[in-house]
Order: sequence, then C-alpha cells, then structure tokens
Amino acid sequence: MSTTATQLEAVRAAVEPVVGALGLGLDLYDVELLGGPRARTLRVTVTGPQGVDLDTITAVTQAVSPILDDVTGLAGSYLLEVSSPGVERQLRRPEHFASAIGEQISVKYRTGEGPRRAHGMLRAFDGTSCTVETGSGEREEIDLADITHARTVFEWGPQPRPGKARARAKGKS
Repeated sequence: MSTTATQLEAVRAAVEPVVGALGLGLDLYDVELLGGPRARTLRVTVTGPQGVDLDTITAVTQAVSPILDDVTGLAGSYLLEVSSPGVERQLRRPEHFASAIGEQISVKYRTGEGPRRAHGMLRAFDGTSCTVETGSGEREEIDLADITHARTVFEWGPQPRPGKARARAKGKS
C-alpha cells in the first residue's frame, strides 16, 4: 500500500465514526488527498438521505477538523474541504459500486488491447467485478482491478424545442 493510501485509510478510520456520531444520518462517502506537497487538499465527502446542505457541511467540518490533528501519518499542512459527492460521483471503492446499481455510469478500464470505455446502466456488482449494460443492450463484465476511472452519469431529460414552451404559455392565458 502506498504512503498516500495508508494516510487515507488512517483518515477514514478516524473520521468515519465521527461523521456517524453527529446524529444527522450521514455516511462518509470518500476521502481524497489532492495536490502536491506544498498545496494539498484533504477532501472529505459525506452523503445523507436528505442530501447535504451548508449547515451539514459546517457541522462535519467542525467535528472532523480537531480529529484530523491527531491522525498518525497525516504529516504536513493541508486545506480541509468537506463536501457532498454531487450528482455525478466518483466510484472508487467497492461500496460506491454497490450503491450505484441501477444508475447510469461511465467506466474507463484497461484491457489486453489497450484502454476502453463503457457507458450504460450498472446492472450488477459482486465485489470484484461490475456488469454494465450499454445502450444497445449488450452487457460487459469489468474487473474492478482493471478500472482506471468510473463515475455515475447524470442525464438531463429531453429539452423542449425552442418556442414550444412560449406557445403553450400563450395558449393558457
């Protein structure tokens, strides 16, 4: 395990019980350490059944900040950022894939022939691989170890054609 991975696991172990103990129904979604040695950002991402608002982020920041000072292995300075994962969230851990079953995802992964992409509905996840059903109905099984980047994809509904909304509004008056 790399030094950064070890640091992140130490942060996760320290922060997860604190987030759960706040009594807000929150879960720790992810922990990332971004940037270089002189300008690092420690991003703590939380989720909740009603979403995450500014008051929630403030409460998590106030609860987590003093705990991080005592995390062994997290040396040096960093900027603490607490946020929600948003509508398009990174899928990096097995529990991320498990919670995204039934959602549209985009996956970049390695094959013997080179890098590939899959886009479609995440149909299954067994802890070591995921099954993505593409728009054409084909199913691709992808090993988690081969995935280099994965995220959920938010798809906007069809947009009304220009002028149609205005014409409907005039007809109602």
